[in-house]
Amino acid sequence: MSSTPQASAAAGSAGGEPAGIADRAWLDTVARARVDDTGDCGFDAADRAAMARALELAARGLFTATPNPRVGCVLVRDGEVVGEGFHARAGQPHAEVNALAAAGPRARGATAYVTLEPCNHFGRTPPCVDALLAAGVKRVVAALADPNPQAGGGLERLRAAGVEVALGLMREPALELNRGFVSRVTRGRPWVRLKVAASLDGRTALANRLSQWITGEMARADAHRWRAQSCAVLTGIGTVREDDPQLTVRALDTPRQPLPVVIDSGLELAPGMRLLAGGRALVFCARERAEARAALAARGAEVVVLPNAQGKVDLPAMLHELARREINEVLVETGARLNGSLLREGCVDEVIAYIAPSVIGERGIGMFDLPAIDALAARALLRFTEVAQIGDDVRLRAHVARVPGPFAPRTAGAGNHKEQG
Repeated sequence: MSSTPQASAAAGSAGGEPAGIADRAWLDTVARARVDDTGDCGFDAADRAAMARALELAARGLFTATPNPRVGCVLVRDGEVVGEGFHARAGQPHAEVNALAAAGPRARGATAYVTLEPCNHFGRTPPCVDALLAAGVKRVVAALADPNPQAGGGLERLRAAGVEVALGLMREPALELNRGFVSRVTRGRPWVRLKVAASLDGRTALANRLSQWITGEMARADAHRWRAQSCAVLTGIGTVREDDPQLTVRALDTPRQPLPVVIDSGLELAPGMRLLAGGRALVFCARERAEARAALAARGAEVVVLPNAQGKVDLPAMLHELARREINEVLVETGARLNGSLLREGCVDEVIAYIAPSVIGERGIGMFDLPAIDALAARALLRFTEVAQIGDDVRLRAHVARVPGPFAPRTAGAGNHKEQG
């Protein structure tokens, strides 16, 4: 079975929700630009080939570009590629600057294909718009408008300087590369993917909580790739107690490890747990325990006290805090109880489910521990985006489309927490 993006008609029509929660909140902002976004219309095969190559280049920064976006650039003059570049790390040259350096004087009169609108501000590096103008580029085609209000306006400025500009070519794959960055700068929260591995009947573990291994080796290796591109891997204290996970990337080489994040309302995390071995972890709790904090600090962990009215960790506020720390993407790997809490509080954007060709039975543990509902209208709805065979298992990806009724998300106050560290 090949990877097949597809929309779920049932999710789209059952509740009258054509787009997901995150899509409704910020996708219009992404698409709105200071020049007309034409989508894929008005471009020829050469344009598409060049942008496809720019997307390939952008993906080279998949594991390293954070907290910046993943961006690629291709310069074409007279039908020939004269320069290529991508953004590798924050503080290093952007994709456009690298492509211009590779092209040298051949950049004059060229078309620049870039996966994100060229920046128009001084951040860690100078504006890419200045470099493009100085090089004499005559046309700029961008896949995605820059959602950062501080950096946007690049295409508008280029057009004012006489450069031909176009926007929207291959927008969706460019957005897919940068959902985390776009989410952080527009919503003030990272893009949250919740990963589960389950049997065909939706069971993640036996009744005795044994779960190693429901899915095959290839599926587990694929899950490590999602860890590698994530800024943080989040779990709960229950999973830590039961499995003592490392939360590290081990199935492939990666230049960095994601930040381990633990939700531990009672601050009961033992300092000997393996996820603390890397000397960096972030623990969210709901009450202060000075002795426990000191023991965790000795292992390099930082504790953030973030209670809600029920004496648990304020999950939406936690996401805002992670965004403040420039966390773009979070991968959740935890149990059914925390999965359910995150979903019903509107803290999940995407579900990645690895489904094994096996059946465990009704006494097994499910994916989400949620309150009972008495009407289908109250169910959470998702929208399938991909189905792919991974070894003997199937990987399903779906965006959360609606969390109604008792699951409805609430808004967290950005400043209602106490951080100590």
